[in-house]
Amino acid sequence: MAEKWNNTLLLFSSIFLLLLSLSAAVSAPLQLQTLLPRPLPSPPTLSWTDFKPESDSLAEIAELNTVSSNTTLEMHLELHHLDAFSSQETPERLFVLRLQRDALRAEMIYSLVSKAVARKPPRAPGVRSGFSSSIISGLAQGSGEYFTRLGVGTPPRYLFMVLDTGSDVVWVQCSPCKNCYSQTDPIFDPTKSRSFSVSYGDGSVTFGEFSTETLTFRKNRVGHVALGCGHDNEGLFVGAAGLLGLGRGRLSFPTQAGRRFNRKLSYCLVDRSASSKPSSMIFGDAAIPRTAVFTPLLTNPKLDTFYYVELLGISVGGARVRGVTPSLFKMDQAGNGGVIIDSGTSVTRLTRPAYIATRDAFRIGASNLKRAPDFSLFDTCFDLSGKTSVKVPTVVLHYRGADVSLPATNYLIPVDSSGTFCFAFAGTMSGLSIIGNIQQQGFRVAFDLAGSRIGFAPRGCA
Repeated sequence: MAEKWNNTLLLFSSIFLLLLSLSAAVSAPLQLQTLLPRPLPSPPTLSWTDFKPESDSLAEIAELNTVSSNTTLEMHLELHHLDAFSSQETPERLFVLRLQRDALRAEMIYSLVSKAVARKPPRAPGVRSGFSSSIISGLAQGSGEYFTRLGVGTPPRYLFMVLDTGSDVVWVQCSPCKNCYSQTDPIFDPTKSRSFSVSYGDGSVTFGEFSTETLTFRKNRVGHVALGCGHDNEGLFVGAAGLLGLGRGRLSFPTQAGRRFNRKLSYCLVDRSASSKPSSMIFGDAAIPRTAVFTPLLTNPKLDTFYYVELLGISVGGARVRGVTPSLFKMDQAGNGGVIIDSGTSVTRLTRPAYIATRDAFRIGASNLKRAPDFSLFDTCFDLSGKTSVKVPTVVLHYRGADVSLPATNYLIPVDSSGTFCFAFAGTMSGLSIIGNIQQQGFRVAFDLAGSRIGFAPRGCA
């Protein structure tokens, strides 16, 4: 009798739990948000007035603030997208070129990581490697998507420089130029700079010199910055004169000058289809917004360039995506796998099992939308022609300690002028996942290197 009673109690308990789960499902409907479909943005017009006119006047140069290694610095920079260098192109052509650069960029990152992991022993502390190869690294693969204008040398010669969190070198094209790509500004002539100093040269291959130079950020001058001065250059820099590497390596600008701005920097990249306001970058304490949520920075034992974080899972429509577990994003002890935050990659690439599960969850949540053919690397596209607004499932990235809910424009983007919008994620066969700049739009992404953490503040471009 007791056994029968226990079985009956177990049955009622099971029914009760089932009813509870059904009730929870009813009370937790699919979470949606509104997307206002906007067309591909027209090419931006490049207009820039240098903060000070170029001059050889010692009096004018003295007015600039020369920042010593003991001075705390705060700098605000205006950023613009590379498309501004190609205003004669159509929006469709610019988008195709962007995806082409993006594919090369991702290939470069995967290659760098795989080569670093394949190296048997990590480099011993204090051991210096040659610089000549670093001066030209990344040129053929596309190095960043956003640029600013900096003064190089003394007196400052103002140049367009790409900013890139996935590169470690501060680099500029220099005359005499054996083989240089086309740039908007005159090529930098180191012989006309009083602060240019060559500290190492590769006599066998004339790619360039390893030098030190002064950089001017509006009214602030930062001296003795290690600079690659290149004479034989190729690549996809479009009209920029060089690169300001913002990675974590020994030769990057944050590593060299970090103490001068308390090792804090941030950027906010605007959605170019929704705003004419430029993107921005801040160095110093003001770079860290109070509204940011933070996740710890991780370190790859084999490669110090990239900013690694821990991604625990993804939610679509208010529910965790089944099968997207922390193990898919974990970096092992050898440096394989993991997740990086990168400003120079546009489309987020998730390791394939995570992508497939996330994509399928989104397709189910967006089943009311009319499907469209695949486009380039995107396999989940919709025909939103004639629509003024649509409801789409929410997408949340769950980092350790930080849940980042994406605006709809950060994951459903226009790919042509006919109303085709695609889910802006892609899969990769690599174990390394990359969080790209489309998914970062509108957030102030804060790099608190002193605290070894990255923060995300929504509406950070305001």
